[in-house]
Amino acid sequence: MGARNQPFSIRSRAIAPIWLAIVAGMSILAAPAAAQAQGAVKSVHGDWQIRCDTPAGAQAEQCALIQSVVAEDRSNAGLTVIILKTADQKSKLMRVVAPLGVLLPSGLGLKLDDKDVGRAGFVRCLPNGCVAEVVMEDTLLNQLKTAKTATFIIFETPEEGIGFPLSLKGLGEGYDKLP
Repeated sequence: MGARNQPFSIRSRAIAPIWLAIVAGMSILAAPAAAQAQGAVKSVHGDWQIRCDTPAGAQAEQCALIQSVVAEDRSNAGLTVIILKTADQKSKLMRVVAPLGVLLPSGLGLKLDDKDVGRAGFVRCLPNGCVAEVVMEDTLLNQLKTAKTATFIIFETPEEGIGFPLSLKGLGEGYDKLP
């Protein structure tokens, strides 16, 4: 099967080995609360932080660009966006940890500056939230670097979406500083 034309889509075959390696190694990136509490903040770039940690069994420190937000109308619903380069530097990943209770078949929607980019499926749910993961092509990365805001949309019912506006201020600079 060929990749879809939408840049915000998951290619599951490409993700499987990367997903296992990263989940096993990056404890700081498991959930919104964990992203806030673990890993040393190495630098701040606009509204983004570079956080680094050396997971158990890893030979080197691993870093990611992270931002967490809470829905304006629901203080108990948070979302964390994590952008990282794989250890082999061959792939760029965006992982989004959404709150439990999302409608999994509807996936995670993304709009950049009010332009619909597409949806990504959830790959797994953890005790703290459900994870959508995307292998980012250069097209999507460039869109993220040039847009002002991203709105991630989760669904509690097929008709009811909750938008999480996220500032992209500092994303390009922060991504360029990722080791």
